Amino acid sequence: MFSIIFPGQGSQMVGMGKEFYDKFNIVKELFKQADDTLNFSISKLILEGPKEELDLTANTQPAIFLISYSIFNVAKNEFKFDLNKAKYFAGHSLGEYSALSCAGYLDFSDTLKILRIRGDAMQNSVPKGKGGMVAVLGSTVDVIEKILTEHKENFKAQIANDNSEGQIVLSGKTEDLEILIKILKDNSIKNIKLPVSAPFHCDLMNNAAKIMTEELNKLNFKNGQNKLISNVTANEIKDPDDLKNLLIKQIENRVRWRESVINMIENNVSHFIEIGPGKVLSGLVKRINRNVKIDTINSQSDIEGLKI
Repeated sequence: MFSIIFPGQGSQMVGMGKEFYDKFNIVKELFKQADDTLNFSISKLILEGPKEELDLTANTQPAIFLISYSIFNVAKNEFKFDLNKAKYFAGHSLGEYSALSCAGYLDFSDTLKILRIRGDAMQNSVPKGKGGMVAVLGSTVDVIEKILTEHKENFKAQIANDNSEGQIVLSGKTEDLEILIKILKDNSIKNIKLPVSAPFHCDLMNNAAKIMTEELNKLNFKNGQNKLISNVTANEIKDPDDLKNLLIKQIENRVRWRESVINMIENNVSHFIEIGPGKVLSGLVKRINRNVKIDTINSQSDIEGLKI
């Protein structure tokens, strides 16, 4: 059995999807529809840059979704792969929106619009420079949670992403992260301050969660064709009525990617297909379990070599 997984923020690059745009009319049409929906040329930004503008969260989120959705549709419609035979659809953070749209829960245009709003809300939830994220390498969730508990009087930080074995990302206010970094260093735990503009997936995203509550309640979700895995619970979303609530919670809560992958494997998934720019999730899956099959689909030759 296979699962389809979709990347999140950080996988973007200028020129992503250009091969598909040049070769397939279906992609040209999707890019034009995206431009019309968002009232600016996101297609030009993706294909030509500048990188600084593409990297703005409000642009990055709909851009990555557009590429993932385009590749999914090329594989499905041009190469006739029955991708809806997947046992699960899952995505990392904004990739969860790619998953639910490709699985038929939310219209393409609605997904673009909500991701533009989501990106803007997350970007502006904390003043620039007042919050950030730190990646911790070679440690475990238990060790990090123990450090956070023991030092809760000195600073506050939260686990934002439990990505894989030995890769955890924390979010917090800038001054709190400086204290955390010193404590990690004292404990010989390797860490890297990430070049992000806001502290995603923590309580500091509260304003963004309020905005998304209002915006998500305006949308009409449909009954999709495939089972979705929630970032918040790491489990299958059993009731479609829970979808909106889980997407709201996702803004302030940990992305449980490691647990999500483990749960899919325990439910007989032995093949993961990453659809979208980059290979970030493929690398994480490999770190979680080296025995599963992994395909990364971000070029025509990748699709041609796919066996499901």
